Formats: sequence, C-alpha cells, structure tokens
Amino acid sequence: MTDILQLVVAGVAIGCIYALIALGFVLIYKATEVVNFAQGDLMMLGAFVAFTFASIWGLSFWLAFPLAIATMAAFGAAFDRVVLRPIIGQPQVAAVLVTIAAGFVIRGAASMVPGWGTDTHALKAPFSDQVVRAGGVSVSSDHLAIIGLTAALCVVLYVFFKRTRVGIAMQASSQNQLAAYYMGIPVRRINTLIWSISAGVAAFAAVLLAPITFVHANMGFIGLKAFPAAVLGGFGSIPGAIVGGLIIGLVESFAGFYLPEGFKDVAAYVVVLVVLIVRPSGIFAEQRRKKV
Repeated sequence: MTDILQLVVAGVAIGCIYALIALGFVLIYKATEVVNFAQGDLMMLGAFVAFTFASIWGLSFWLAFPLAIATMAAFGAAFDRVVLRPIIGQPQVAAVLVTIAAGFVIRGAASMVPGWGTDTHALKAPFSDQVVRAGGVSVSSDHLAIIGLTAALCVVLYVFFKRTRVGIAMQASSQNQLAAYYMGIPVRRINTLIWSISAGVAAFAAVLLAPITFVHANMGFIGLKAFPAAVLGGFGSIPGAIVGGLIIGLVESFAGFYLPEGFKDVAAYVVVLVVLIVRPSGIFAEQRRKKV
C-alpha cells in the first residue's frame, strides 16, 4: 500500500505537468483550430528564462517565477502577431507546419545562447530536496509543490474564464469567431491573448518541472507526452486536458514500477489507442451534430 500511495503521488505530480502543457494545446486549438506543436519548446524556453533570472542574474526563485511567466506571455503574444497572423486565411496545415518549424528554431536558438547551450543546468526551488513523511509514506516536496501549485493555477484559470468579461469573450470566440466578431468582440486580440496565456502556462509548468528534470535544450520533448494527454481528454476540452494529463502520469508511474523496462515510454500511447478505439473523440469531447 505504501508503494501504491507513493506511485500515485508521483504519477499525479508528473501528470500535472502533462496537464498544463496539454492545456496549452487545447486553449490554442479551441480558439484558432491550430495544433501548436511548439508548445513543448515554449515550455523549454520558459525554463531557460527562469534559469537566467534565478541562476545567472541571481534573483530569488519567487521573483524569477512570475518574471519568467510574464516574459513568456509576452513572447507568446509576439509569436502570434509576428508569425501566425500573416498566414491567416491559408490552409490549416500551413499553420501547423509553422509551429513545427518554430519548435525547431526555438530549440536551436536556445542551444546557441551563451550560458544556455547544450549543457544541463540546475534550477533549485526553495522546496527542493526535501521529503515529507506521513504514515510511512515518503513524498518528495517537489511533487507536493507541483500538485498544489497546479491546483491553484486551475482555480485561477477557472475563475478567469467563468467570472471575467475577457474570459467570457474568449469562450464566445472559441465557440464561433464570426458570431463573436459581429457581437463586437475583438477576435484577433482575443487570439493573441490566448497565445499569451498558453505560453505563460507553459512557463509555469517549466518552472515546476525544472527542479526535478533540470534545464536542457531537449526538455521540450515532454510535449510528445502531453499531446496524447490532450487527445485522450478530448482535444477541445479544457477539463479533458487536465484529466488526460493525470491519467497519462498515473499510467507512466505504475508502468515504470510494475512492468519491464521500456514499457513506461510506450504505456501512454497504448492507453490513448485503447481509449480512442472505444471513444474516438476523447473522453470529454463535445458531441456535435451537423445538419446536412
């Protein structure tokens, strides 16, 4: 039972990271119908920005944390306006290819920045390297911090989307951009804001993950695990992204402990395949009917 509880906590913690990255996928897709394959690399860039503030510039962790989020939010807005807005009206595959190319560019550029490079860097948090023991269960403080801070962010985002005028405008725009435009909602600005929020959430995930996995140019590949989480929950569902991430995290945690070596890396994709066979649209996907 002790092993199971520890595996659950570890699985939920890494699942929270997957959920945050998947949330970025879903937010952008709901607003623009573009699959942002650079989301993992935005997370990597956010980790390097936080590392720069905290380790190179010597700022405190709790100051570097929000500064990294704000910096990446500004980067996300600039990315939408400079890179994606000029290709509006082009085939959807063009936007997808742009995000794939942007991911390679971000990764390559990060590896050439002095002080970053291809080396592995440490980003220590005040809660790192501590263990919490309760009832015979030893839990890393990093895992508890990830779970707690992710839950807090989800509450903030829920209140933002449900209780604020901008959040409600975002929901309207994601449902029908043309109708939202006719109702006076500045759709382009809303889309830019969504890219900004998505990049900020990626930076939030990066700062939580960095004390565990360190900071390096290839850490963005974790987006390959977050993408199945978004598909599993239903690609247009925000709650589905959270649940999908938690499921993938738990599956990986238990597969790595009970199954032979190597199964951990493919277990998430096996679960996605099984779920999509039963429910092709995902667990929480909205069922829409079209009149012909």
